[in-house]
Amino acid sequence: MRSKQKEQICTLLKGIETGDPEAVTVVNEGKYIQHNPLTREGNVGLAELFKRLAKTSPRVEIVRVFEDGDYVFAHTDYNFNVVEVGFEVFRFEEGLVVEHWDNLQSKVSSPNPSDHTMLDGATETTDLDKTEDNRELIRFFVEDVLVNERLNSLDHYIDSKDYTEHNPHMSDGLPTLREALSSNDKKRSYEKVHRLLAEGSFVLSVCEGHLDEEHVSFYDLFRVADGKIVEHWDTVDPVPPRSEWVNNNGKF
Repeated sequence: MRSKQKEQICTLLKGIETGDPEAVTVVNEGKYIQHNPLTREGNVGLAELFKRLAKTSPRVEIVRVFEDGDYVFAHTDYNFNVVEVGFEVFRFEEGLVVEHWDNLQSKVSSPNPSDHTMLDGATETTDLDKTEDNRELIRFFVEDVLVNERLNSLDHYIDSKDYTEHNPHMSDGLPTLREALSSNDKKRSYEKVHRLLAEGSFVLSVCEGHLDEEHVSFYDLFRVADGKIVEHWDTVDPVPPRSEWVNNNGKF
């Protein structure tokens, strides 16, 4: 059974389909901090956005939703004017949403070389008693391997026999991951870890960095089993130039 906060976020996101302004009443307008640089703050900003999007006959599918204390984070499939995969993060305070971050990437409809899509795979969390252990595992992995590029440590974190990859351009297995992280063809540079959210076997990392010299936000969702990373999904979203922002809160 979903918690009240999860249900509130699912209702909020589904409101994009209808444009119903009532869907955003879970937002505390007086305290709301919007971190999508292209969306105005407050209920008015969200109501305007939902009304505009509803005219495109959008489809919203919430594939996964998790809760970490005052945070709810969701993995979504959007079909607006463009088809996108997204991560949505909301922070609650006294029962209402007071802060929001997101990360969107154009959806690749075809499966990757291992026949996985950007959204399929496990959806239900397990090992709730291991939430903090799994959070720490991903913290060490992100800082050790992604930020500091110590690729010789990969075997310590990744299940070499059972690693499922959902990046649309990669395939399963440790060798492909190692090759992708070491490749100079499309250089990924993870520079700062902003947030790690966890519920049981799932951990979401929010990082800042560059992809081919473009300033981007990396959102990586990991599934952990028996102390090893066994599954991975991600989105990469360019950070708009400051001149395009309609709020002053920044992407992170």
